[in-house]
Amino acid sequence: MKNNNILVVDDEESLCEILQFNLEVEGYKVDVAYSAEQALQMKLEKYALIILDIMMGAISGLKMAQIVKNDERTANIPIIFCTAKESENDTVTGLNIGADDYITKPFSIREVIARVKSVLRRAAMRTQTTEAKEIRYETLCVDIEKKCCTLDGKDIQLTKKELEILALFLKNTGKIFSREEILKRVWDEQVIVLDRTIDVNITRLRKKIKQYGKFIITRTGYGYGFKN
Repeated sequence: MKNNNILVVDDEESLCEILQFNLEVEGYKVDVAYSAEQALQMKLEKYALIILDIMMGAISGLKMAQIVKNDERTANIPIIFCTAKESENDTVTGLNIGADDYITKPFSIREVIARVKSVLRRAAMRTQTTEAKEIRYETLCVDIEKKCCTLDGKDIQLTKKELEILALFLKNTGKIFSREEILKRVWDEQVIVLDRTIDVNITRLRKKIKQYGKFIITRTGYGYGFKN
């Protein structure tokens, strides 16, 4: 699943508009916030990248970055600091917090776009190395190695089959699986399973994953899948 959502956080509205326009031309989906306070009210876990100013209001960009990195749901989101502060201490502080890059103002749009692409490439490579261990959709996570599922960082009690169905769907978001395909992927060939068994498992699974249950979709006459 490709995530191209970017959040720009800066108290200069004109700068936000410029960044939003140019990044959207490159194919990204861009939201803006004009303060850290506003940004922290948003659903941050949906973003693939945060571009963050340092010098803002009551909550600085550095403080917001600490909050983001200390939250399990958002800790892996890469951050690019975009700021007028140029001292070595500012750079070191930002990078020590966990920022992935640091751009000083004034800057060229071409430079920002190049940095954004570079940071997202590195983030994708990190994701690939952990892909075999974890499958995530926002705050929903299936840990393949530990054979467990968490939602908003809290354990969800799934049966073995429910976990395997969810893992199958999350690995293939947007794909619709027929009941026959689900049977082949999840159940042993030696076991006789009725179509109703699959329906019951999916109904229970929808309830257990709460707000994400609506993403498990039914295509009448075809089967089930997880909406991207």
